[in-house]
Amino acid sequence: MDEPKQPAIKAPWPAVLLVMAIVGAYLVQSTWSDETALILNYGFAPVMLGEGHYLPLVTSMFLHGGWAHAGMNALGAMAFGAPTARLLGLGYQSAQGRAPITGGLAFLLFFLICGVLGSLGYGLVHRDSQAILIGASGGVAGLMGAASRMIDRPMGLSPYRSQTVIGMAAAWIIVNLLMALTGLAPGTGGMPIAWEAHLFGYAAGLLLIGPAARIMRAQTHNTIE
Repeated sequence: MDEPKQPAIKAPWPAVLLVMAIVGAYLVQSTWSDETALILNYGFAPVMLGEGHYLPLVTSMFLHGGWAHAGMNALGAMAFGAPTARLLGLGYQSAQGRAPITGGLAFLLFFLICGVLGSLGYGLVHRDSQAILIGASGGVAGLMGAASRMIDRPMGLSPYRSQTVIGMAAAWIIVNLLMALTGLAPGTGGMPIAWEAHLFGYAAGLLLIGPAARIMRAQTHNTIE
């Protein structure tokens, strides 16, 4: 009897799709005829909030400062996105039997919300700044914050007071404070680091993964602690 074939890629498809979006978007950016104009039009600067321009909060997440920058965010999206995608589910019908509600869509929305909140936090700290913020780091940090609650309980969530959750949060704060003080971070090519967006994005993921998981599990009449 033949053994069932194993999938070539074992990572959940929403995480793979996100990685492809990050890498694919930078491929388009790197071959764009006027990359500078692309960044100016679709990157996010805090001053844009006062001007009523909110779309760059999303589009800036798919622009990067180089292949190393995009690659590191893609790796982070795969590493921390995989457990988050599995927790939220990969797809099922709603309890009412209406249009499909997919965990994959919830995962991608979760990533975008964390990234937007990370950029908003950065914007609140630098209200009048015209510096352009690009990169998926805020969203990836959100996935990291979410994953910190799943290290000890892969299909559940550890409480905020657990040593693992507290330890990872403390380590992330220290790492970003060191980046803020030294201005050095791998994969950035010496560009300034929006470390505040990392912290706000991480906090968003840490706090929102519980409500997100409960909403998605309620669709299948399951519960999560």
